Amino acid sequence: MFDSREKIALFIDGANLYATSRSLGFDIDYRKLLASFQKRGYLLRAYYYTALVEDQEYSSIRPLIDWLDYNGFKVVTKPAKEFTDAAGRRKIKGNMDIELAVDALEMADHVDHYVIFSGDGDFRTLVEALQRRGRKVSVVSTMTSQPPMISDDLRRQADHFIDLATLRADIGREPSERPVRRIETGDDDGHG
Repeated sequence: MFDSREKIALFIDGANLYATSRSLGFDIDYRKLLASFQKRGYLLRAYYYTALVEDQEYSSIRPLIDWLDYNGFKVVTKPAKEFTDAAGRRKIKGNMDIELAVDALEMADHVDHYVIFSGDGDFRTLVEALQRRGRKVSVVSTMTSQPPMISDDLRRQADHFIDLATLRADIGREPSERPVRRIETGDDDGHG
């Protein structure tokens, strides 16, 4: 599936990968993920896409974003949109599909093998466009969850489908192994 001479680029739909790994009961160890794909070919780029809720004083994803940014990932973010639905519920929408698709197409002259971490069927057209340019595309998601996290159209369009469950030993971490984060609290006099 992978050729060691290939130039590989990873395109990670952050929210989709998070939901997929949670449905399988494990966390992604991004250091291991990078190392795993560096062994498969020449890893040109690793992109991570996520929307951020800007008005929150502390975002639980911020430490991950900062770590990825300093450790070999190109992090692409944008503010999430907040709205109220018809039933009056507060909703947050943060779709990064266009950003991922544009970046992938712009890299087409430099990448041999794309690895897209998403099961979102909206990416089928992107996969088809990359294939027309002679590029190989693997899609990472899962069929083992109920319901499956990958669209059937996307799975059929991809050159290769990699079930995230099969990568667990290589790139996974048990939720109990999560690093413990100490949150500093303090009062206004600066003497926490």
